[in-house]
Amino acid sequence: MTKNIVVFDTTLRDGEQVPGAKLNQKEKLQVAQQLKKLHVDIIEAGFPASSKGDFEAVKEIASQVGNTDDVMITALARAVKPDIDAVYHAVKHAKKPLIHIVLGTSDIHVQKKFSKTKEQILDTGVEAVKYAKSLLPEVQYSTEDASRSDFEYLWSTIEAVVKAGATMINIPDTVGFAEPDEFGELIYKINDRLKNVNNQVLLSVHCHNDLGLATANTLAAIKNGADKVECTINGIGERAGNTALEEVIMALHTRSSRYQADTNINRKEILNTSRLVSNLMGLEVQVNKAITGENAFSHSSGIHQDGLLKAREAYEIIHPSEIGLDDMELVLTARSGRHAFKHALQQLGFDQLTEQQLEIIFEDFLQLADSKKEVYNHDLYRLMEKFYKKNQIDNQRTNNISDYFYELIDYQVISNTNSPSATIKIKAGTKVKENKATGTGPVEALYTAITNSCDLNIKLLEYNISSVSSGKEALGKVKVKITHNGTNYQAKAIDTDILKASAQAYIDAINNVVLESLLTEKEENNNDRIKQ
Repeated sequence: MTKNIVVFDTTLRDGEQVPGAKLNQKEKLQVAQQLKKLHVDIIEAGFPASSKGDFEAVKEIASQVGNTDDVMITALARAVKPDIDAVYHAVKHAKKPLIHIVLGTSDIHVQKKFSKTKEQILDTGVEAVKYAKSLLPEVQYSTEDASRSDFEYLWSTIEAVVKAGATMINIPDTVGFAEPDEFGELIYKINDRLKNVNNQVLLSVHCHNDLGLATANTLAAIKNGADKVECTINGIGERAGNTALEEVIMALHTRSSRYQADTNINRKEILNTSRLVSNLMGLEVQVNKAITGENAFSHSSGIHQDGLLKAREAYEIIHPSEIGLDDMELVLTARSGRHAFKHALQQLGFDQLTEQQLEIIFEDFLQLADSKKEVYNHDLYRLMEKFYKKNQIDNQRTNNISDYFYELIDYQVISNTNSPSATIKIKAGTKVKENKATGTGPVEALYTAITNSCDLNIKLLEYNISSVSSGKEALGKVKVKITHNGTNYQAKAIDTDILKASAQAYIDAINNVVLESLLTEKEENNNDRIKQ
């Protein structure tokens, strides 16, 4: 029998504790609306007692997002009346409100953080639950630092607060100290006792990733009786972060026979939610991050690409569409093999080449890939045009196609506090265009100058720059995403000069737009000829 696991998302509370990730009220509401679209069961919207702004944000989320029965809204309170009152007045506007109380149970917390006796802390927790229960029917109690607590004291606390009215018990691995076997055993023992005290109380876990074990500990807890899991999008959170929601969800789905558990999560909204949180918080997702990382469904190794083209299951256990991604990406680099290169050409319609011809073009491709790092479809068209011209072969697909693609010739950028400016010189075929523009910064000025040189209605959606090496010859990697007529295009470039990399990435993205437009135009012309 498949067990339904309740998903509690704390992106807006624990996730927002990351330095620099603070959201304003409008942004928090936007994330909460997307979390509802993702079908999380409970949204922890913040810590109302921390500031007036956070109180108002939680109140707004409770009113606008929590106005239906399909999502519960909660917020965090310490075990003191002012905190509990703040949570109550903020979440009471939701149809399904919950008060979440946290209090430490480990000797370190009891003795060193609070300087009290265990009995005093237990009494404080019980009184806090009783008071919260007088305000709302749903109360969660979190035994902070549970994984480092004396078990019998931890259990005494749980038993006491359940009898006081707590409807959910949360077992946090607050500092990421636990390991899966140990944490699983802890949850098994608590679950066994808890169900004998009150089998209606939900047993929850909240794991941190200090040793990289948050997801593993959470999954171990599910196997040992946990009813509810606390997670964040992209695993963001205090220090090394929290359990990543997307990892737990996809592990349960992919290994369903192992866990015999599922959730209400709409998996096709995972990627949209990840990107929204990343963009609004300014926290770039690690490229090799499981499920939501940029490279999670990208394949550049020739061996892997060859295997994937023969049978996807050879190297892919999750289909990209399951999380809202169109498909896997076969990235053409110098590591790509002949099979992937041939496949890419066939996708563009070059499927009549002999093995000897492919070998000649492949050598040119490797030279380009060594210098450019990543090769795009418009680059392949240029390679094919060069091959056909050199061998005096007439081919309508490539005739004069280079006349439409843009090439960076030269640029100059002036950066200052008053009016940063850029002058760009680009070539399309035999035509050279020069343009000058200003902007709020050097990159904006550069991109405005390039955009003004192209006859396309383009809007920049995303610009990312990161370092991929160190030292004098440090490489900067730039990634851009643009939109044209409702379709998004992206490209990357690497160079020791970050402005050159910025310009090249932007031009490559524009050339992707140009190629798409050319192919669409040719297809429409062919259809018109057929009709005639």
